[in-house]
Amino acid sequence: QVQLVESGGGLVQAGGSLRISCAASGSIASLNAMGWYRQAPGKERELVATITSGGSTVIAVSVKGRFTISRDNAKNTMYLQMNSLKVEDTAVYYCIAASSVPLLHLRVGTMSTPSGGGTQVTVSS
Repeated sequence: QVQLVESGGGLVQAGGSLRISCAASGSIASLNAMGWYRQAPGKERELVATITSGGSTVIAVSVKGRFTISRDNAKNTMYLQMNSLKVEDTAVYYCIAASSVPLLHLRVGTMSTPSGGGTQVTVSS
């Protein structure tokens, strides 16, 4: 089973940009669907972006136009480019993989504990 490790989070001012990464322990080429979700204290877990093995992406309305998801199969890494960050983007960001995008949604919506260590993104005003 491929292990995923998030990195690249940090503290950034509102309006700034940050790129976070998700490195896999093995090949991601066969991972049909990957995504980023976030969890902020007191808020519901939110799947913010998904990408398929074919490169199709879906971005949540809350971050549409500001966040971009991508994957580099050669580097076994997925990215989330976050621009025009807002204070409300502050959260721990996690990456996740599944055999399909609907299954990604199901896992994010039903998991009792986070899928990994995550990376903290803090946006200051």
